[in-house]
Amino acid sequence: MSEDKDAIPSFGAAFKVWLRIGLLSFGGPAGQIALLHREVVDERHWIGERRFLHALSFCNLLPGPEAQQLATYLGWLMHGVKGGLAAGIIFVVPGALVMLGLSLIYALAGQVPIVDAIFFGLKAAVLVFVLEAVQRIGRRALKGRVAWTLAAIAFVALFFFHVPFPAVVLISGAIGYFAPDQFSHAGHGQVKSDRPAAIDAMLAAEPDRPQRLAAAARRAGLIALVLWLTPVAVLMAQGGGTFADIAWFFSKMAVVTIGGAYAVLAYVAQDAVEAYHWLSPAEMLAGLGLAETTPGPLILVLQFVGFLAGFRSPGAVSGVSGGILGSLLTLWVTFAPCFVFVFLGAPLVERLQSNVKLSGALAAVTASVVGVVANLAVWFASQVLFRAHVPFRAGPVAFDLPLPASIDLAALGLAVLAAVCLFRLKLGVLKTLGLTSAAGLMLRMAVSL
Repeated sequence: MSEDKDAIPSFGAAFKVWLRIGLLSFGGPAGQIALLHREVVDERHWIGERRFLHALSFCNLLPGPEAQQLATYLGWLMHGVKGGLAAGIIFVVPGALVMLGLSLIYALAGQVPIVDAIFFGLKAAVLVFVLEAVQRIGRRALKGRVAWTLAAIAFVALFFFHVPFPAVVLISGAIGYFAPDQFSHAGHGQVKSDRPAAIDAMLAAEPDRPQRLAAAARRAGLIALVLWLTPVAVLMAQGGGTFADIAWFFSKMAVVTIGGAYAVLAYVAQDAVEAYHWLSPAEMLAGLGLAETTPGPLILVLQFVGFLAGFRSPGAVSGVSGGILGSLLTLWVTFAPCFVFVFLGAPLVERLQSNVKLSGALAAVTASVVGVVANLAVWFASQVLFRAHVPFRAGPVAFDLPLPASIDLAALGLAVLAAVCLFRLKLGVLKTLGLTSAAGLMLRMAVSL
């Protein structure tokens, strides 16, 4: 039976879609946003292009994983607090369970060759999904010369000059706020349809709906704030130790890391590696590799760090039990703040739809996000397709240059296979992931024989 696209789906139907997204949300923020867009805008027509990009711009202004926060926001719009909780939690749980299992294997065995073989083809597919995200979001968000210019400047600033992501967002927002007419058409390139999307139609019929949901959202946000800070305060009051350090350190990360997992790596590498000595730089890279090849937000790399910190704790709780406790504590203080930010801010977002200056600011942020996603795509392509890089420095310009001789032909072939499956054969995410993962596994097995 086909889904009725004229009405808001039931909570049960939406739950199944959020679960599907949670299971398939590979590829970091760019791939996850592409998946969300495909599921809720293109295929199910739950939300229109303009409102989707407006919400995405809001989530990009928040600390934490923007794709998970976007899912939380969309779930709230449709089914209130329970919808937001369902969408946000399910987005994280599948990947968190996988990461917990991989952390156990890594801590006990020191390496994960079987997992690496299984996910070898997956990395190539994820690269294609990220490139598709650039195409999808860029096609609809970049309306006009100024928007294109802003996206290009954002890419150059991030990739070549390593300008902090928050600075890019703030400058873009300021440009859009003071020149909103330059972005008046941003986000209006919607999929052609004889009817508005389900959420858009609902809000047109019930314009006061966000305000009716606002009180419950604020209560949920305040409750999440208390639940987030209570274990932190209790652990700190007990005199410190590894788990108090985990709670305090990752709570700080949850607040200051606008820009998602890629932004958090610099902070973690400096403190978790050099100050706390929870893990080595090589182990940090291994954790990032695991996070890149599992579903869920890329910021789940912090869960890996928390697991190793607890596993190696010098206190009474250590080993496997310490690792599990460190992992769960890290998840709690990393994602509880996401619900605080979304539920306290969500009621304000819909009001911004009619504010020309603020809508211009968000549209400009969305344009710059295209440059951000393009930056992630180029970085990811470099990591997937090349085995070696050399640092390039020329004044303020600095980036890692891939060595042509180090190209991974197997990864390139799998990326081409993924592109054919996705763009030419239109097989969709699930079949593309399955085929490239199977092909990657067979290639690794053939090499090992």
